Amino acid sequence: MMKSLNKLFMGLAALAVILFFAQCAGNNATPASDEAATEEGSLSGLKVAYVDVDSLLAKYNFCIDLNEAMVKKSENVRATLNQKSRELENQQNDFQNKYQNNAFASQERAQQEYNRIIKLQEDLQTLSDKLQTELATEQEQNSMLLNDSIKSFMKAFVAERGYNFVFTNTGLDNLLFADQAFDITKEVVDGLNARYSSPAK
Repeated sequence: MMKSLNKLFMGLAALAVILFFAQCAGNNATPASDEAATEEGSLSGLKVAYVDVDSLLAKYNFCIDLNEAMVKKSENVRATLNQKSRELENQQNDFQNKYQNNAFASQERAQQEYNRIIKLQEDLQTLSDKLQTELATEQEQNSMLLNDSIKSFMKAFVAERGYNFVFTNTGLDNLLFADQAFDITKEVVDGLNARYSSPAK
């Protein structure tokens, strides 16, 4: 569960970042100069860069903290459900032993105990669904927070550096070649981390 939660969160985060950069390339593009933009057939005025999403998510402290918090919550949920599952299993075994040894005063009393066990099973399933839904909701909220954080930073970063296009490494999959000189991942990660203060652990 912990591994799947971790993969899901990182997947959602990566998707949010990729979608943002796709918007960034179109909405935040600022021509380096009007002359370059109007120069017929010329791309010499364009300023292009790319960001490696996997590295960004692996090194951005905010993403790391969010992920660690989700892993801890996932472990707490798992521990809670495991404990209640063991308690239920013990009560089921106790009921089975008593029933097989005719330890109930009457069939009606046995049926009452059986109904109680069934209710505990239903309650455990309801609790499991509730906790899993809460985790999924928080994952989605964290992805939005991460996206907003990067979006806020990149608006200022792109404007300051005058980039026309900032791609993600995912967006480069169809290219035959990408010069690493255009990789600004470290600059972006350093800038993001510089303005983020990790909570005390």
